[in-house]
Amino acid sequence: MLLIVATCLFAAPASAEGPVRVGSKRFPESMILGEIAVAVLQRAGIPAEHRSGLGGTAIVWGALREGAIDVYAEYTGTLVRNLVGDDRRLDDAELAKVLAAQSLAVGPHLGFENTYALAVKPTGATSSLRTMSQLSGRRDLRFGLSPEFLGRQDGWLGLCARYELCPLPTSGLDHGLAYDALVAGSIDVTDVYATDAKIDRLGLRVLDDDRAFFPKYDAMMVHRRDLSPRVVAALATLGGRISAETMRSLNAAVELDGHAPGVAAKRFVDGLDARAGGVAVKSSFLSGMFGVIVAEGPRHLLLVFASLAAAILLGVPLGVMAHDRRRLGRWILGLSGVAQTIPSLALLSFMIPLFGIGVVPALVALFVYALLPIVRNTYVGMQEVPTPQREAALVMNLSKRTRLVRIELPLASRTILAGVKTSAVINVGTATIAAFIGAGGFGVAISTGLGLSDTRMILQGAVPAALLALVLEGAFAIADRVLVPRGVRLAEIAVRRR
Repeated sequence: MLLIVATCLFAAPASAEGPVRVGSKRFPESMILGEIAVAVLQRAGIPAEHRSGLGGTAIVWGALREGAIDVYAEYTGTLVRNLVGDDRRLDDAELAKVLAAQSLAVGPHLGFENTYALAVKPTGATSSLRTMSQLSGRRDLRFGLSPEFLGRQDGWLGLCARYELCPLPTSGLDHGLAYDALVAGSIDVTDVYATDAKIDRLGLRVLDDDRAFFPKYDAMMVHRRDLSPRVVAALATLGGRISAETMRSLNAAVELDGHAPGVAAKRFVDGLDARAGGVAVKSSFLSGMFGVIVAEGPRHLLLVFASLAAAILLGVPLGVMAHDRRRLGRWILGLSGVAQTIPSLALLSFMIPLFGIGVVPALVALFVYALLPIVRNTYVGMQEVPTPQREAALVMNLSKRTRLVRIELPLASRTILAGVKTSAVINVGTATIAAFIGAGGFGVAISTGLGLSDTRMILQGAVPAALLALVLEGAFAIADRVLVPRGVRLAEIAVRRR
C-alpha cells in the first residue's frame, strides 16, 4: 500500500503537463549542459527541472526512451555506435530517421565536439608516447579506464582490437578519480574527453588517434518527439552557440575553480564569461552539509522508511510461513538471498523500463534489499521459541492465531527486531545509490561530488547518511525496551548472568 501511494505521489511530475525534465550523466560537462538547457527553457518562460547526474549512458538513455526524462545532451558518436547500434557513420538526416522510429529527435549541433581519447603524463615510461599505435606491445603500462569506456563498442572493446592492445590488464576507475591516479603515478594511461579542463591544467599529453578509430562526437540535444514546438524552438537557440573553447572554460569553472554547474551555466546563458568575477559557490563544510540535510533529508527518510515499512509488512509473514512450511521455506529464504546479491545499480537499472526514474523504482529496489534480514531473522526467531511454551499453548487449546500473536511472535520479537534494524541500516546506505536514477536523498551530494571529484561534497552527503545510521542504532535500542516483552528481556539477562 505504501508503494502504491508513493507511485501516485511521485509519478505525477512525469506527466506531459509538468515541467520539462532535463537529464544529465554523472560527469561535469553533462551536468553543465543540463543546467544550460534548463536555464534556456526558463528564460523562454517554460518550466523546467534538472535530473542531475543520473548515471552512465545506459541509464540516461533508458530514462529518455521510457519517458522518465524529456531531453539531455548526447554526442553523435555515442548515439550512432553505442545506442542506435550502427557501425556506419550516419549523417544527421540518417540519424534523425533512425531516432524517429524510437519516437526521439535531435536538435542542432551545439557547436563543439568532445571525442574520446587516451592521455598520459609525459614523464618516465610514457615520455616517448605520442600515438595510440605506440601502445601496442607495451605490457609494462598500467591502464585505468572508466567503467563505461571499458564496456563500450566505441570505447575499449573496439579500440583494443583496432590497435592490437588486447589483452592488456585494465581496471575500472571513476573518470574523475583517474586524473588523480595518473598524476600520482598509480596508472600510466586513462581515457579522457577532448574538452576536459584538467588536460591542460595537469600538463597531460593526448595520444593521437592515428588509425582513426573514434567517430565524430558532436554535442547535440536529443529529446522526445512529443515535446511541444515551443520547447523544441527554445532548445534550438543553442545551435552552434557553444565552442570547444567555451566548453573547456565552463568545465574549468566547475572542476577547477569551484563553481557549481548551475552557476557556470547561468553565466553562459546570461552572456558572461563563466570564469570571471562572482563569488564561488563553495561555502563552509558545515553550512554545505546543513543545506544537504535540509534539501535532501526528507526524501532520504522517505526512501528508507517507506521501503522498510513495506518490507516489514511482507517480510514477517514470509518468515513465519518459512518456519511453518519447511519445504516452501527453503524457496522463500533462497529467493530472498538471491535478491540480496543483485548489485544495487543493476537492480535500479532493471527498474527503469518498469517504473521510469525517480522515487518509485528506488523504493522497490530498497524494499527488495530490506526483505532478506527481516525474513531470515523472523524465521530464526520462530525456531528459537522454546518447546515447553509451544507445548503449553497446545495444552491450553489456544488457536493457531492466538499462539502466534500472543506467544510465538513476542518470544521471537528481539530476533525479529534485530533483522529490522539490520534492514534499516542497510537501507540508509543503499538509499544513497538511488540518486543515480533521480530519486534524491543524500546520494545527490555524493553523486555530484564523484562527478566533480569534490571530496568535500561527497562527505557532505556521506556524513549525514552515517549520522542517520547512528541515530537509528539509538532508536532501535529504545525500541528494544518498548517492543520486546519485559519477561523476555529479564530471561535473557538471567541466562547471561549464569
